[in-house]
Amino acid sequence: MDIFEKNDKRTHYCGTLTSENIGQRVCVLGWAQKQRDLGSLIFIDLRDRTGIVQLAFDENTDREIFDKAFSVRAEFVLCAKGVIRERATKNKNIPTGDIEVVVDELKVLNKAQTPPFDIADGGDVKAELRMKHRYLDLRRPEMQRNIIARSQITNLTRNYFNENGFIDIETPNLIRPTPEGARDYLVPSRVHKGNFYALPQSPQIYKQLLMYSGFDRYIQIARCFRDEDLRADRQPEFTQIDMEVSFTTEDELMEINEGFMKYIFKNFMKKELETPFPRMTWHEAMERFGSDKPDIRFGFELNNISDIVAGSEFKVFAGAVQNGGSVRAINVKGGAKFSRKEIDSLTEKAKHYHAKGLAWLKKSNGEISSSYAKFLTEEENNKINERLGLEDGDLILVVADKNKVVFDTLGALRCECAKRLGLLDPMDFKFLWVTEFPLFEYSEEDQRFYAMHHPFTAPMVEDYQYIESDPARVRARAYDIVLNGTELGGGSIRINTTEMQENMFRVLGISKEDANEKFGFLLEAFKYGVPPHGGLAFGLDRLVTLLLGHEDIRDVIAFPKAQNASEVMSKCPSYANPADLAELGIAIIPQDEE
Repeated sequence: MDIFEKNDKRTHYCGTLTSENIGQRVCVLGWAQKQRDLGSLIFIDLRDRTGIVQLAFDENTDREIFDKAFSVRAEFVLCAKGVIRERATKNKNIPTGDIEVVVDELKVLNKAQTPPFDIADGGDVKAELRMKHRYLDLRRPEMQRNIIARSQITNLTRNYFNENGFIDIETPNLIRPTPEGARDYLVPSRVHKGNFYALPQSPQIYKQLLMYSGFDRYIQIARCFRDEDLRADRQPEFTQIDMEVSFTTEDELMEINEGFMKYIFKNFMKKELETPFPRMTWHEAMERFGSDKPDIRFGFELNNISDIVAGSEFKVFAGAVQNGGSVRAINVKGGAKFSRKEIDSLTEKAKHYHAKGLAWLKKSNGEISSSYAKFLTEEENNKINERLGLEDGDLILVVADKNKVVFDTLGALRCECAKRLGLLDPMDFKFLWVTEFPLFEYSEEDQRFYAMHHPFTAPMVEDYQYIESDPARVRARAYDIVLNGTELGGGSIRINTTEMQENMFRVLGISKEDANEKFGFLLEAFKYGVPPHGGLAFGLDRLVTLLLGHEDIRDVIAFPKAQNASEVMSKCPSYANPADLAELGIAIIPQDEE
């Protein structure tokens, strides 16, 4: 192998060379993507993060260099110097396809074994293999584009908020454990044996304290941690675009963040967004779409048919209404093309949301087939079909159950049907604000109320009078920004008075003693003048994923965790040294003693 020396400095990145560089002497550095031996000619595609350029070796090449080029294999690390010339055979598929480097100096800086998968091809590689060799996976052009795009979006974010008077402030990553819904990651303290820090689920309390401190407009690209089950759009550690503003209202915060999205789309996507974004209350979103993060790129809205079937002799429908639930349906336009097998698969999907079953009716070529029509009267069927606007080619799906089950099931099925019908264009961006969430949600299992967002969210002014007498009636001054069925960010106006915060804790079953123990420093700060304030946090990982048209946030994170929250490359998490545990005052309980 050759030595990399100070005179081997790169003059150009591979992908930046053009016809304007013809005749220039260059030095390029990178990895060999492919070597082609044509006998008297050898070509090597050299790759770096900007693209590839062809290296050419011919009969005029020094024999030692020619032989060295012959030995090159995929992923060898090379330094090549030479003169740019026009290619005899041009390649229109790459930006550098009109030129090549005629090499007169070649260094093999490092050799490589055959990779476990083809980096150039980037084909169908199993996720586990990609994660095990993530450093190779990240060499793939698609992954490099993703990570570079993430960097660009992050820089644009900082630019926008800096231009709008926000101050970038870091908050601690070692904090006091606090209840925020998901489990904390705990960090033992060596100095304070038996005590623990938590990694922040969000900078929530600290950014509110910054408002108390008079900074007025705060922004942070914040690392956050939640010990929860993973999905395609979740990781145990993730990044938030976190902001907070003093002396503000919901309208101003929405305007600021619409401006942010407009700025990102103009400068990164080269698209103009129309603002303001549409708004919809939580109640309307649930009634129309069965979801608090509805995808509005297509229809298939929910229709409540409970009034039609409440007195029906078909007990499946009538019983759901009598038990306090509802019967609702969606009309999947064009869904009549689904086979019986496909409809059965939709039924199985419905069961994932605890639905007992899925009733259906479809009209194809004037003929109606149905799983439920024979159990209803002609009048009931006609009313349902009229309300749903049944036409030839349509498929009606009906769920009868408790409202939560009905909403969850039909909310998921409308999206699944849209996906199967090819209606989900990832580059068709539809934004929506969902507002006026319930302040509390009731747990039947625990027989108590929980904060739907967090315990620092302010109630709607007109609903505050019911906070103790009828908590379920109280709406929150909360808002989510939704993009194509994904919650992109969420926020709220915060509580800023001691009385209101204490009332909130009381409804949540947090005693004064517990409140002082967990949030005493926050309540103490309330005594010294807290401004009205509110904020919002975007998921940076989700934002980048959606802008690039991907489905899995692992594609835009350099070193993500696998489905079981492990990192297979470094085999993390791992066991700790017993001596280190002893110093921390920690003992591991064997499995059979749990």
